[in-house]
Amino acid sequence: MKKIKYKKLLDFSYKVFKKIKLDTYSAKNVSKGLCLASLRGVDSHGIKLLPHYVKSGLLGRKNIKPNFKFYKKNRSSFLLDADNGYGIAAGCLAIDKATKFAKKNGLCMVGVKNSSHPGSIASIMLKAAQMGYIGLGFAHADSLMLTHKGRKPFFGTNPICFVAPRLKKEPFCLDMATTNISWNKLLNHRKFKKKLPEFYAADKFGNTTENPFKAESLFPIGGYKGFGLAAMIEVMCSVFLGMKFGTDIPSMFTTSMRKPRKLGQLYIIIKTDTFVPKKYFYENIEKIYKQLKETKKNKNDKILLPNDKEVIISKLRTKEGIPIDKELMNE
Repeated sequence: MKKIKYKKLLDFSYKVFKKIKLDTYSAKNVSKGLCLASLRGVDSHGIKLLPHYVKSGLLGRKNIKPNFKFYKKNRSSFLLDADNGYGIAAGCLAIDKATKFAKKNGLCMVGVKNSSHPGSIASIMLKAAQMGYIGLGFAHADSLMLTHKGRKPFFGTNPICFVAPRLKKEPFCLDMATTNISWNKLLNHRKFKKKLPEFYAADKFGNTTENPFKAESLFPIGGYKGFGLAAMIEVMCSVFLGMKFGTDIPSMFTTSMRKPRKLGQLYIIIKTDTFVPKKYFYENIEKIYKQLKETKKNKNDKILLPNDKEVIISKLRTKEGIPIDKELMNE
Protein backbone atom coordinates (compact mmCIF):
# COMPACT_ATOMS: atom_id res chain seq x y z
CA MET A 1 0.00 0.00 0.00
CA LYS A 2 1.40 3.37 -1.05
CA LYS A 3 0.19 6.78 0.15
CA ILE A 4 0.04 9.71 -2.26
CA LYS A 5 -0.71 13.32 -1.35
CA TYR A 6 -4.07 14.68 -2.48
CA LYS A 7 -2.64 17.52 -4.60
CA LYS A 8 -0.21 15.20 -6.37
CA LEU A 9 -2.99 12.71 -7.14
CA LEU A 10 -5.25 15.54 -8.32
CA ASP A 11 -2.56 16.88 -10.66
CA PHE A 12 -1.82 13.40 -12.03
CA SER A 13 -5.46 12.50 -12.72
CA TYR A 14 -6.06 15.88 -14.40
CA LYS A 15 -3.09 15.29 -16.71
CA VAL A 16 -4.36 11.80 -17.53
CA PHE A 17 -7.77 13.15 -18.54
CA LYS A 18 -6.20 15.91 -20.61
CA LYS A 19 -4.02 13.27 -22.29
CA ILE A 20 -7.15 11.51 -23.59
CA LYS A 21 -8.37 14.92 -24.88
CA LEU A 22 -11.14 15.42 -22.32
CA ASP A 23 -12.41 19.01 -22.30
CA THR A 24 -10.83 21.23 -19.64
CA TYR A 25 -13.97 21.78 -17.52
CA SER A 26 -14.65 18.04 -17.35
CA ALA A 27 -11.00 17.12 -16.71
CA LYS A 28 -10.81 19.59 -13.82
CA ASN A 29 -14.08 18.58 -12.15
CA VAL A 30 -13.90 14.83 -12.73
CA SER A 31 -10.35 14.76 -11.32
CA LYS A 32 -11.47 16.72 -8.28
CA GLY A 33 -14.58 14.57 -7.85
CA LEU A 34 -12.61 11.32 -7.77
CA CYS A 35 -9.76 12.64 -5.61
CA LEU A 36 -12.09 14.38 -3.16
CA ALA A 37 -14.04 11.14 -2.68
CA SER A 38 -10.79 9.32 -1.84
CA LEU A 39 -9.67 12.15 0.44
CA ARG A 40 -12.94 11.82 2.37
CA GLY A 41 -12.51 8.04 2.68
CA VAL A 42 -15.15 7.12 0.08
CA ASP A 43 -12.69 4.83 -1.70
CA SER A 44 -15.40 2.91 -3.59
CA HIS A 45 -16.14 6.07 -5.62
CA GLY A 46 -12.69 7.63 -5.58
CA ILE A 47 -9.45 7.36 -7.51
CA LYS A 48 -9.96 3.61 -7.95
CA LEU A 49 -12.43 4.56 -10.72
CA LEU A 50 -9.78 6.48 -12.71
CA PRO A 51 -8.78 3.51 -14.95
CA HIS A 52 -12.46 2.71 -15.62
CA TYR A 53 -13.28 6.35 -16.38
CA VAL A 54 -10.32 6.67 -18.74
CA LYS A 55 -11.19 3.46 -20.59
CA SER A 56 -14.84 4.47 -20.95
CA GLY A 57 -13.71 7.81 -22.42
CA LEU A 58 -11.30 6.22 -24.86
CA LEU A 59 -13.80 3.61 -26.06
CA GLY A 60 -16.74 6.00 -26.41
CA ARG A 61 -19.13 5.23 -23.56
CA LYS A 62 -18.39 8.71 -22.23
CA ASN A 63 -18.17 11.65 -24.63
CA ILE A 64 -14.80 13.41 -24.15
CA LYS A 65 -16.01 16.49 -26.08
CA PRO A 66 -19.61 16.89 -24.89
CA ASN A 67 -21.86 19.71 -25.99
CA PHE A 68 -23.45 20.48 -22.61
CA LYS A 69 -26.69 22.36 -23.21
CA PHE A 70 -29.22 23.91 -20.80
CA TYR A 71 -32.92 24.30 -21.55
CA LYS A 72 -35.08 26.52 -19.35
CA LYS A 73 -38.28 24.60 -18.61
CA ASN A 74 -40.14 27.01 -16.32
CA ARG A 75 -39.45 29.93 -13.98
CA SER A 76 -37.02 28.04 -11.72
CA SER A 77 -36.22 24.77 -13.52
CA PHE A 78 -33.59 23.85 -16.08
CA LEU A 79 -32.81 20.66 -17.98
CA LEU A 80 -29.17 19.93 -18.83
CA ASP A 81 -28.49 17.60 -21.75
CA ALA A 82 -25.10 16.13 -20.81
CA ASP A 83 -24.54 14.70 -24.31
CA ASN A 84 -23.20 11.46 -22.76
CA GLY A 85 -20.37 13.37 -21.08
CA TYR A 86 -18.86 12.56 -17.70
CA GLY A 87 -21.53 12.46 -14.99
CA ILE A 88 -19.39 14.27 -12.42
CA ALA A 89 -18.78 17.15 -14.83
CA ALA A 90 -22.48 17.35 -15.70
CA GLY A 91 -23.39 17.39 -12.00
CA CYS A 92 -20.88 20.17 -11.28
CA LEU A 93 -22.24 22.21 -14.19
CA ALA A 94 -25.77 21.71 -12.82
CA ILE A 95 -24.66 22.99 -9.39
CA ASP A 96 -22.92 26.00 -10.97
CA LYS A 97 -26.15 26.89 -12.77
CA ALA A 98 -28.44 26.20 -9.81
CA THR A 99 -26.46 28.20 -7.23
CA LYS A 100 -26.18 31.19 -9.57
CA PHE A 101 -29.92 31.15 -10.24
CA ALA A 102 -30.90 30.48 -6.61
CA LYS A 103 -28.83 33.44 -5.43
CA LYS A 104 -31.34 35.78 -7.09
CA ASN A 105 -34.48 33.65 -7.00
CA GLY A 106 -34.33 31.63 -3.79
CA LEU A 107 -34.29 28.17 -5.28
CA CYS A 108 -33.53 26.26 -8.46
CA MET A 109 -34.03 22.74 -9.77
CA VAL A 110 -31.78 21.26 -12.47
CA GLY A 111 -32.41 17.90 -14.09
CA VAL A 112 -29.59 16.20 -15.98
CA LYS A 113 -30.33 13.79 -18.84
CA ASN A 114 -28.04 11.69 -21.05
CA SER A 115 -25.45 11.52 -18.28
CA SER A 116 -23.02 8.85 -17.12
CA HIS A 117 -21.91 7.61 -13.67
CA PRO A 118 -21.84 10.65 -11.31
CA GLY A 119 -19.31 9.20 -8.85
CA SER A 120 -19.83 10.30 -5.24
CA ILE A 121 -22.62 12.89 -5.33
CA ALA A 122 -21.15 14.55 -2.24
CA SER A 123 -18.11 15.48 -4.35
CA ILE A 124 -20.53 17.42 -6.57
CA MET A 125 -22.81 18.91 -3.92
CA LEU A 126 -20.38 19.99 -1.20
CA LYS A 127 -19.57 23.04 -3.32
CA ALA A 128 -23.17 24.24 -2.95
CA ALA A 129 -23.05 23.89 0.85
CA GLN A 130 -19.69 25.66 1.00
CA MET A 131 -21.30 28.53 -0.92
CA GLY A 132 -24.08 28.72 1.70
CA TYR A 133 -26.89 26.72 0.09
CA ILE A 134 -29.06 23.78 1.11
CA GLY A 135 -29.06 21.08 -1.55
CA LEU A 136 -30.72 17.81 -2.50
CA GLY A 137 -29.25 15.50 -5.12
CA PHE A 138 -30.43 12.21 -6.64
CA ALA A 139 -29.06 9.76 -9.19
CA HIS A 140 -30.21 6.36 -10.42
CA ALA A 141 -28.21 3.34 -11.53
CA ASP A 142 -28.47 -0.06 -13.19
CA SER A 143 -30.43 -2.88 -11.52
CA LEU A 144 -28.45 -4.09 -8.50
CA MET A 145 -30.86 -3.75 -5.55
CA LEU A 146 -32.74 -6.93 -4.66
CA THR A 147 -36.45 -6.18 -4.87
CA HIS A 148 -38.05 -6.37 -1.41
CA LYS A 149 -39.56 -9.88 -1.10
CA GLY A 150 -38.39 -10.51 -4.65
CA ARG A 151 -35.83 -12.80 -6.25
CA LYS A 152 -34.21 -10.41 -8.71
CA PRO A 153 -33.06 -6.79 -8.78
CA PHE A 154 -34.96 -4.01 -10.56
CA PHE A 155 -33.86 -0.69 -9.06
CA GLY A 156 -30.24 0.39 -8.72
CA THR A 157 -28.28 1.47 -5.66
CA ASN A 158 -29.95 4.86 -6.32
CA PRO A 159 -28.07 7.32 -4.08
CA ILE A 160 -29.45 10.36 -2.29
CA CYS A 161 -27.44 13.34 -1.05
CA PHE A 162 -28.46 16.21 1.23
CA VAL A 163 -26.16 19.09 2.16
CA ALA A 164 -26.57 22.08 4.46
CA PRO A 165 -24.05 24.83 5.27
CA ARG A 166 -22.55 25.68 8.65
CA LEU A 167 -20.84 28.91 9.62
CA LYS A 168 -17.03 28.58 9.43
CA LYS A 169 -17.34 24.79 9.77
CA GLU A 170 -17.51 21.83 7.41
CA PRO A 171 -21.06 21.33 6.06
CA PHE A 172 -23.63 18.76 7.04
CA CYS A 173 -23.51 16.18 4.24
CA LEU A 174 -25.54 12.99 4.02
CA ASP A 175 -24.55 10.97 0.94
CA MET A 176 -25.67 7.37 0.78
CA ALA A 177 -26.74 4.58 -1.50
CA THR A 178 -30.15 3.05 -0.79
CA THR A 179 -28.46 -0.36 -0.49
CA ASN A 180 -26.40 -1.46 2.53
CA ILE A 181 -23.23 -1.15 0.43
CA SER A 182 -22.42 0.05 -3.07
CA TRP A 183 -21.50 -2.42 -5.82
CA ASN A 184 -17.99 -0.95 -5.87
CA LYS A 185 -17.59 -1.92 -2.21
CA LEU A 186 -18.72 -5.43 -3.04
CA LEU A 187 -16.09 -5.54 -5.79
CA ASN A 188 -13.51 -4.56 -3.15
CA HIS A 189 -14.59 -7.60 -1.11
CA ARG A 190 -13.99 -9.74 -4.21
CA LYS A 191 -10.65 -8.12 -4.84
CA PHE A 192 -9.37 -8.79 -1.32
CA LYS A 193 -11.37 -12.05 -0.96
CA LYS A 194 -13.15 -10.72 2.12
CA LYS A 195 -16.32 -12.23 3.53
CA LEU A 196 -19.47 -10.09 3.36
CA PRO A 197 -21.63 -9.31 6.41
CA GLU A 198 -25.02 -11.05 6.42
CA PHE A 199 -27.82 -9.34 4.49
CA TYR A 200 -25.48 -7.14 2.47
CA ALA A 201 -25.78 -9.16 -0.73
CA ALA A 202 -27.96 -11.87 -2.26
CA ASP A 203 -27.20 -14.82 -4.55
CA LYS A 204 -29.06 -15.67 -7.77
CA PHE A 205 -31.93 -17.14 -5.76
CA GLY A 206 -32.40 -13.95 -3.70
CA ASN A 207 -30.94 -15.50 -0.55
CA THR A 208 -28.35 -13.76 1.61
CA THR A 209 -24.75 -14.74 0.91
CA GLU A 210 -21.48 -13.89 2.60
CA ASN A 211 -19.51 -14.99 -0.48
CA PRO A 212 -18.83 -11.91 -2.66
CA PHE A 213 -18.28 -14.13 -5.71
CA LYS A 214 -21.81 -15.55 -5.42
CA ALA A 215 -23.41 -12.14 -4.93
CA GLU A 216 -25.69 -10.97 -7.74
CA SER A 217 -27.65 -8.22 -6.02
CA LEU A 218 -27.60 -6.00 -2.92
CA PHE A 219 -30.09 -5.72 -0.06
CA PRO A 220 -31.84 -2.35 0.40
CA ILE A 221 -31.23 -0.39 3.60
CA GLY A 222 -34.00 -0.95 6.14
CA GLY A 223 -35.83 -3.51 4.03
CA TYR A 224 -38.95 -2.12 2.35
CA LYS A 225 -38.04 1.45 3.42
CA GLY A 226 -34.80 1.49 1.43
CA PHE A 227 -36.64 -0.15 -1.45
CA GLY A 228 -39.22 2.64 -1.26
CA LEU A 229 -36.53 5.33 -1.31
CA ALA A 230 -34.92 3.72 -4.36
CA ALA A 231 -38.31 3.69 -6.10
CA MET A 232 -38.80 7.40 -5.37
CA ILE A 233 -35.36 8.25 -6.74
CA GLU A 234 -36.03 6.14 -9.84
CA VAL A 235 -39.17 8.14 -10.56
CA MET A 236 -37.30 11.45 -10.14
CA CYS A 237 -34.28 10.47 -12.26
CA SER A 238 -35.96 8.43 -15.00
CA VAL A 239 -39.70 9.01 -15.46
CA PHE A 240 -39.45 12.71 -14.52
CA LEU A 241 -36.47 13.30 -16.86
CA GLY A 242 -37.44 10.97 -19.69
CA MET A 243 -34.61 8.48 -19.07
CA LYS A 244 -34.62 4.67 -19.04
CA PHE A 245 -35.42 2.88 -15.79
CA GLY A 246 -34.98 -0.45 -14.03
CA THR A 247 -33.56 -3.31 -16.07
CA ASP A 248 -33.44 -1.14 -19.22
CA ILE A 249 -30.48 0.84 -17.81
CA PRO A 250 -27.17 -0.52 -19.20
CA SER A 251 -24.88 -2.06 -16.58
CA MET A 252 -21.82 -0.05 -15.53
CA PHE A 253 -19.52 -3.05 -15.50
CA THR A 254 -20.90 -5.62 -17.99
CA THR A 255 -22.23 -3.48 -20.86
CA SER A 256 -19.90 -2.65 -23.76
CA MET A 257 -17.68 0.37 -23.05
CA ARG A 258 -18.73 1.70 -26.45
CA LYS A 259 -22.38 2.06 -25.40
CA PRO A 260 -23.51 5.26 -23.61
CA ARG A 261 -25.61 4.62 -20.49
CA LYS A 262 -27.84 7.74 -20.62
CA LEU A 263 -28.44 8.21 -16.90
CA GLY A 264 -30.38 10.88 -15.04
CA GLN A 265 -29.45 13.17 -12.14
CA LEU A 266 -31.57 15.73 -10.29
CA TYR A 267 -30.47 18.66 -8.10
CA ILE A 268 -32.49 21.09 -5.99
CA ILE A 269 -30.67 24.10 -4.52
CA ILE A 270 -32.32 26.35 -1.89
CA LYS A 271 -31.28 29.52 -0.04
CA THR A 272 -31.06 29.11 3.75
CA ASP A 273 -33.06 32.31 4.38
CA THR A 274 -36.08 31.20 2.35
CA PHE A 275 -38.27 30.97 5.47
CA VAL A 276 -36.12 32.23 8.37
CA PRO A 277 -33.28 34.77 8.67
CA LYS A 278 -29.87 33.38 7.74
CA LYS A 279 -28.60 34.06 11.28
CA TYR A 280 -31.38 31.91 12.77
CA PHE A 281 -30.57 29.04 10.40
CA TYR A 282 -26.86 28.98 11.27
CA GLU A 283 -27.44 29.37 15.02
CA ASN A 284 -29.95 26.56 15.17
CA ILE A 285 -28.09 24.06 13.04
CA GLU A 286 -25.23 24.46 15.55
CA LYS A 287 -27.65 23.86 18.41
CA ILE A 288 -28.60 20.56 16.80
CA TYR A 289 -24.95 19.53 16.72
CA LYS A 290 -24.33 20.64 20.32
CA GLN A 291 -27.44 19.02 21.80
CA LEU A 292 -27.01 15.76 19.89
CA LYS A 293 -23.41 15.36 20.99
CA GLU A 294 -24.56 15.68 24.60
CA THR A 295 -26.69 12.53 24.25
CA LYS A 296 -23.75 10.12 24.21
CA LYS A 297 -24.15 7.00 26.32
CA ASN A 298 -20.61 6.80 27.68
CA LYS A 299 -17.99 9.47 28.36
CA ASN A 300 -15.63 8.28 25.61
CA ASP A 301 -18.35 7.75 22.98
CA LYS A 302 -18.59 10.10 20.02
CA ILE A 303 -21.84 11.13 18.39
CA LEU A 304 -21.08 11.67 14.71
CA LEU A 305 -23.41 13.43 12.31
CA PRO A 306 -23.22 12.94 8.53
CA ASN A 307 -19.86 14.21 7.19
CA ASP A 308 -18.14 14.21 10.61
CA LYS A 309 -16.37 10.93 9.88
CA GLU A 310 -15.36 12.09 6.38
CA VAL A 311 -13.93 15.33 7.80
CA ILE A 312 -11.81 13.34 10.26
CA ILE A 313 -10.53 11.07 7.46
CA SER A 314 -9.89 14.09 5.19
CA LYS A 315 -7.65 15.73 7.78
CA LEU A 316 -5.71 12.50 8.30
CA ARG A 317 -5.30 11.83 4.57
CA THR A 318 -4.35 15.44 3.84
CA LYS A 319 -1.47 14.94 6.23
CA GLU A 320 -0.48 11.33 5.45
CA GLY A 321 -1.69 10.87 1.86
CA ILE A 322 -4.36 8.78 0.14
CA PRO A 323 -3.74 5.00 0.28
CA ILE A 324 -3.36 3.31 -3.11
CA ASP A 325 -3.09 -0.49 -3.26
CA LYS A 326 -0.53 -2.21 -5.50
CA GLU A 327 -3.04 -3.37 -8.14
CA LEU A 328 -4.52 0.10 -8.56
CA MET A 329 -1.02 1.59 -8.61
CA ASN A 330 -0.12 -0.68 -11.53
CA GLU A 331 -3.31 0.24 -13.39
